[in-house]
Amino acid sequence: MRHNVIRTYFQPTKYIFYAVVVASMPEDTDQDTRASTTRGERIRAAARTLRTPRTASWVADETDVSVKTAQKYLDQLVADDVLRKFERGDQTLYCVDQLMATYREVATLQREHTREELTSALDAMRTKIAGWKASFDVETPGELRASIADLDDPGEVTARREAASEWEHLADRIPVVRAALNEYDWASERDTISV
Repeated sequence: MRHNVIRTYFQPTKYIFYAVVVASMPEDTDQDTRASTTRGERIRAAARTLRTPRTASWVADETDVSVKTAQKYLDQLVADDVLRKFERGDQTLYCVDQLMATYREVATLQREHTREELTSALDAMRTKIAGWKASFDVETPGELRASIADLDDPGEVTARREAASEWEHLADRIPVVRAALNEYDWASERDTISV
């Protein structure tokens, strides 16, 4: 199965900052995609979705390249601080370097949004979470998920499941936005180009 990677970045009027959506594609679209992208592009796109450590062989299978080619590009991504590489038993595994990805995300937020936009987004995220706490009378997404066991209405089950997922996502985003705001002036002073 091949994947199409779609990225959604921060929108000032919304509170969703960065999500990677991996959607399956029909086989005929897969053939077109492979023909229109280079091996390196396919490997880099797949590598940026590696939240679970994977071998070069796995990446090679997913991107329709040789293991040697996959290793070459994966090692370049390790050198560029995009991926981490480590040994587990007799296997070499690769996964996204979450620390560096977070640093890049903070820098992107600082470059692309004003302090006021980030503050408004942070406020919107917190307001949304407070609304779920009040509406569902729970304190955590886990409690919200557990409350599904007592429900018979499929619509309410779906609503709570979706709210819990979005709550978890927002809870992950809040520290990133807070970091962007905390260091906003410092980053702005260092991110100037002298002409």
